[in-house]
Amino acid sequence: MTDLKAIDGTEVSALCFGCMQFGGTADGQASRDMYEACRVAGVNFFDTAHTYTGGEAERLLGLFSRQDRERLIIATKAAYTGGSGRNNILRQFDESRARMNLDMIDILYLHRWDPDTPLDETFETLSELQQTGAIRYIGVSNFAAWQVMKAQGVANLVGTRIDVIQPMYSLIKRQAEVEIFPMAIDEGIAVAPYSPLGSGFLTGKYLTGGTGRLSTDKRYAARYGQDWMVDTAQCLSGIATEMGIDAATLAVAWAAQHTAVTAPIISARSVAQLQPSLEARNLKLTDEAYDRIEALSVRPAPATDRLEEAVF
Repeated sequence: MTDLKAIDGTEVSALCFGCMQFGGTADGQASRDMYEACRVAGVNFFDTAHTYTGGEAERLLGLFSRQDRERLIIATKAAYTGGSGRNNILRQFDESRARMNLDMIDILYLHRWDPDTPLDETFETLSELQQTGAIRYIGVSNFAAWQVMKAQGVANLVGTRIDVIQPMYSLIKRQAEVEIFPMAIDEGIAVAPYSPLGSGFLTGKYLTGGTGRLSTDKRYAARYGQDWMVDTAQCLSGIATEMGIDAATLAVAWAAQHTAVTAPIISARSVAQLQPSLEARNLKLTDEAYDRIEALSVRPAPATDRLEEAVF
């Protein structure tokens, strides 16, 4: 598996912090406080994107990270808008570097699959950025397994490879277990899954009338709008209470413990909201506890649907 390391050789932390809220629902001070809480907790992996909060997330991360730069792994994403053509990747990447005041960014992800741009154009561009030292690792976000492998074949032809992927994964979004995780293990690709809390659903806050993206954004409401997910969140909260820990801690620890996962991406709007997720770094679930939590949601069928041959 790709061994993600900081410039100075520091190993990647067990958790990644997602800066999506920097400069948005988290103002400058709240953003700085969360960054510092992550550093105190040993987190050295930070994720942002060209599109987040109109560029403010990148600007703030660049500001906060200057002193620690060589000990960090900083990732951003390009081509969520405008496609994965050469000119768009280079333009957005240059804007991201300028916002963060960095000459080099550790990981550059393609933010999503682009069916309209030839992959050779995309990966020749990424390979050039890598060869010139502008990026260290190449990643893809929100790709299906077949898309990763198609892109990996082209990447190999131009002398590079996909080092890290960013799928959605949580106790209530487990599709990655079917093909993405087995592919990543077989190909030696690092995995930094996002939304281990199900956009806050698994914290239990929506069960008690709390608000957040699920109550304000129709996309998230549709993504997590199934009745069985409510039952799963309720049962997880019950187990967390029984164990004397926060449901968020349990949800992140469960996602982190999958053998394919390198570092789940956690996020928050404040240090108080962030702290339970950070605590997951210290929680190693027993096999019994892991299996008990796993049983709270439906295990997706293997890709071939030959259940009698499945190895779980």
